[in-house]
This record gives sequence, C-alpha cells and structure tokens, in this order.
Amino acid sequence: MITFMQSHLAITIMLILTSWFLKYFIFQLIKKRAIEKGDDKRYLINHLKNLINVLVVILLFAIWHEEIQGFAFSIAAFVVAIILVTREIIQCFIGFVYISSSRPFRIGDWIQVGHHAGEVTATDMAKTTLLEVDLVTYSYTGKSVFIPNLQLINLPITNLNYMKRYVNHSFFYIRESLTINPYALKNALMKQAQKYCAEFKDVAERYNSMIENRLDIKITGPEPTVSFESTELGKTKVVFSIFCPTEQATLIEQQMLEECIRLFLLEEKKQLDKKQLASTSSESKSLENKTAASTATAKPRAKPSAKPNTKAKTKAVVKTKAAVKSEQNKT
Repeated sequence: MITFMQSHLAITIMLILTSWFLKYFIFQLIKKRAIEKGDDKRYLINHLKNLINVLVVILLFAIWHEEIQGFAFSIAAFVVAIILVTREIIQCFIGFVYISSSRPFRIGDWIQVGHHAGEVTATDMAKTTLLEVDLVTYSYTGKSVFIPNLQLINLPITNLNYMKRYVNHSFFYIRESLTINPYALKNALMKQAQKYCAEFKDVAERYNSMIENRLDIKITGPEPTVSFESTELGKTKVVFSIFCPTEQATLIEQQMLEECIRLFLLEEKKQLDKKQLASTSSESKSLENKTAASTATAKPRAKPSAKPNTKAKTKAVVKTKAAVKSEQNKT
C-alpha cells in the first residue's frame, strides 16, 4: 500500500512539474512570435493554460480515483456541510463554465462588470482579471481588478470592445452669459470640430459603418455635433459629441473647450466695446445739445445811452456869468 501511494505521489509530482514546464515553454514561444508579428495572442495563451489545467485535473482524478472514491464514502455524512462550505467555489467554477461556453468577451476586450471597467487580461476557474480603465479619460489606471466568476453570473456584463479604438465622446461646457446668443457661435464651433476630426474622418466613417453592421443598430457619428441646452439655474450649456479615436478623445476635448471659451470671451469683448462706444456717443451728443441750448439762450446786453445832464450845464452857465460880472466889477 505504501509503495502504491508512493508511486502515485511520484506520478502526481511529475505530472504537475511537466504541466508547469510545458505551459512555460509554450507560452514563451507564443509570446515571442506574437511580438515579432505584432499580434495579440493573450487569448490563445489563456485558452491553452485553462486546457492544460483541466487535463491535469482529469489525469489527477484518474490516478487517485480509488482513493477519492473511498474517501468520499467515508465522509458521506459530511457531504452537505462540504457543499455549503465550498458553495462559492462551486459557483465560481460554474461561472467559469458559463463564460467559456457563452463567450460574452475574450481576452483583450474592454468590459464593465458592476462599477469596474477594464481590459480582460486573464480568466481561470476562480476569477477574471481586468486591467482597470478610466472611462472618463479612456486611459489605464495601472490597477488590476480580480473579479470572482460568481459575479459574472449575478451581475450584467457590458462589452465595451468597440470603445477600445473609437469612442463617441460627449462632453459639455457651462457658462453664465445671459447677453450672448450661443447660436451665433455654433458655426464657428462646428468648423473647429470638423477641423480637429479631419485627419481621421475616413477611418472613423468605416469603423462607424462596421459597428452599425455588426450590431445592426444606428449609432451617433461619425460627424461631430454641437447643441445647446439650459441648466436649472438658467446658464448656457454647450454639448459636444465627437466620434474620434479613443487615445485622442481627451486632447480633442481640451482643444474644443479652449476654442469655446475663446469665442465666448471674444463675443463678450465685442458687446462691451459696443456698449462703451454707445455710451461715449450718447455723452458727446448730450454735451453738444447742452452747448447749443446755452448758446441759444444767452443774449448780448445793450449799453445804456448817455443822457445830457441839463442841470449840470445850467449850473456851469450860471457860474460863468457870475465870473464875468466879478471881473467887470474889479475893472
């Protein structure tokens, strides 16, 4: 019995080591060829790894089936307790069978499960590994998310694979400009959006058509759109929607926001200059009217006419006559 157990143990160790070395050398060879050709072979590596693991489990069961059978009979009374304890592990295995058979995603796809989104890098019997992606900036966060296969059964799985290359990126800008008509800026904003999308327009149209044909639906794009809304506080909300490469989405957003702010500031400056010009013109007209009115009301004063002083003349004549008489008397 001891010799039998030792032989089985030796075979088990050799089988595990052989499978490990086999996986290592096969995976290294596939990775090397994938790098040379520039292909993504992670899905092939993942499938081979799971296939080898399943074969190892089957062979181990075949080697130890007699011992396992005897052990199972000896613990028949504890079967229910074991099932309860290992319930989540069993559910994870069922989840692995589910994703392997239905294939809602493959290695390299972008998916969202609950509040977690990322690129699928590996799957096994217990978990699915994601390289987390920020859906706001469409960039990798550098974090790895391990999702138990149990959640893949209980939670909805959203496949975001088409967003990996192109995305219908929507963003908005809010400004309090009650005196500005935003529709006067729409043509300028549309021209800028078309300018930023011109370099990839042809590819975007083909990719957009491919997605529509594959999903049999009509999606927004590939032409950019600019629309206007009003917030609850009465502010102007400019909404942009651009079908663009995922890696350029953030850059185009910043360029469009910069252009939008510039146009609003330019329009406000024009309105301010008009107000100042109108104010200056009204002040000058008012000053001219006041000057004209004061000129019209002001009249030159007439000089009083000199009237002859008869009394003074009479006194002078009398004095002259008296002087003459006094002279005669002296003589």
